[in-house]
Amino acid sequence: MEAEERNLNFIEQIVENDLQEGKNDGRIQTRFPPEPNGYLHIGHVKAICMDFGIAERYNGVCNLRFDDTNPVKEDVEYVDSIQQDIRWLGFRWGNVYYASDYFEQLYNLAIQFIKDGKAYVDEQTAEQIALQKGTPTEPGVASPYRDRPIEENLRLFEAMQRGEIEDGRMVLRAKIDMANPNMHFRDPIMYRIITTHPHHRTGRRWNVYPMYDFAHGQSDYFEGVTHSICTLEFVVHRPLYDYFIDQFAGDNFAGLSPYGKDYRPHQYEFNRLNITYTVMSKRKMLQLVKEGLVRGWDDPRMPTVCGLRRRGYTAAAIREFINKIGYTKVEGMIDIGLLEHTIRESLKETAPRVCAIFDPVKLIITNYNGEGETIIAENIDGHPELGTREMPFARELYIERGDFQEAADKNFYRLSPMGREVRLKSAYIIQATGCEKDSEGNITTVYATYDPDSKSGTEGGNRKTKATINWVECRSALDVEARLYDRLFAVENPSAEEGDFRDLLNPDSLKVVTCKAENSLREVMHQPQVIDGIAQVKHFQLLKQGYFVVDPDTTDNRIVLNRTASLKDNWQK
Repeated sequence: MEAEERNLNFIEQIVENDLQEGKNDGRIQTRFPPEPNGYLHIGHVKAICMDFGIAERYNGVCNLRFDDTNPVKEDVEYVDSIQQDIRWLGFRWGNVYYASDYFEQLYNLAIQFIKDGKAYVDEQTAEQIALQKGTPTEPGVASPYRDRPIEENLRLFEAMQRGEIEDGRMVLRAKIDMANPNMHFRDPIMYRIITTHPHHRTGRRWNVYPMYDFAHGQSDYFEGVTHSICTLEFVVHRPLYDYFIDQFAGDNFAGLSPYGKDYRPHQYEFNRLNITYTVMSKRKMLQLVKEGLVRGWDDPRMPTVCGLRRRGYTAAAIREFINKIGYTKVEGMIDIGLLEHTIRESLKETAPRVCAIFDPVKLIITNYNGEGETIIAENIDGHPELGTREMPFARELYIERGDFQEAADKNFYRLSPMGREVRLKSAYIIQATGCEKDSEGNITTVYATYDPDSKSGTEGGNRKTKATINWVECRSALDVEARLYDRLFAVENPSAEEGDFRDLLNPDSLKVVTCKAENSLREVMHQPQVIDGIAQVKHFQLLKQGYFVVDPDTTDNRIVLNRTASLKDNWQK
């Protein structure tokens, strides 16, 4: 296949070389293997874009395989959410597999390992096994059960599977090399006992479950995976991945793979995604959810795919972000500002503009005597081809409190009773004449006059002013709940800080305000379009406030908007 015009990443180059050399008969097969113990986050998206992207680019197949080897943590809820998120991102898998599909084959392989003297049942505690592993510079100590007779190992392992041995009492370990400099080779655990939780697919059929290092490579082999792509923390696992496959592949176990005795899957690793002001640990995310520190897995402050979707990030913008950061073999930290910049760039030319007044004060145009009229405003300024909207206009309007100063200095160009002219956006030029205050001195009403010959779009509407301000007509204005989201953590790298990570949460990560918005937003109160079981959200730019999306909490009587991103990055300030 010809290289694309853009530079290939190092894994794409490997694939191209393999194709040129005719490896695997020109077949490309990848897999995305999530554990169904939580919701996908943006770190997983990097892997998804790699696994599915390679298959798409080289006319291959990417399968979805759930690594469901730990029934204590796994649930059908997570299986469903993972599939939904992948579809929303725009990818389609070739087949859906589960590690549990291979439990019978894996168990039989373990039996064969025991018969060949390559595995034994160990009765030590997890703590004892860990202590005997040694260190990277010192060899481990052999288990006292390492030379147990084969017949006894078979009897005990079968008793483990029948549920006759309590959890944690025994494990099955591979018999490899307790002095190997790669500590993963020091008799790794192959199986452990789990009787306390039924499996979400197999129920109580199994009482022993394979460990990741034993199950993963074999599952790749059974399925015919050619390029097993994962993150850098698995580099040290790769020799063990190859070792296990070599014990039963080739002539040893004929018929386990339809791709011939010379076929082997190969593992390749890339850098994982780390983003500033974020944690990527499922365990920490689960704590945030369970302790009510966020509103759920889909809280718009969470880096989960469903959280980003609820906040208003589009699948296209997320994929573009992944494309920008690329793939290397060096770990690093990506500035979250790049993710925010990507969604801004995506929305600035497509999100229709809407006026919303966040800190309203009433404006009365004293010389406006009509019943009201309709102002025609472009959805996006300078793009009439993207349509227009109607804005009711009348004598009483809402404007932002900060757009008026009773005693303004010479650098303040908005409303003040100093004879300055200000244009109401898409409407008329006005001049402030005074204001009214309450007993505490707070301004409650601003008074102004308007020039009826200055309407935008008319011959007299070309007169320039130094300032244009937003407005909403009072009678038709909608009360809108705006949720202003910011970064979840107050420090750049919360995972690197000492102490409790929960103490590092940003207290200003969510502010809720009620604003007055123009009534063109009324249409969002109806149920949104649903595609593939996912609600398709509507985006808006609230003028001078940022990009917003309709939240699922919206009802026929209540509009809730989530801020996706501000108009510019104010965080560094």
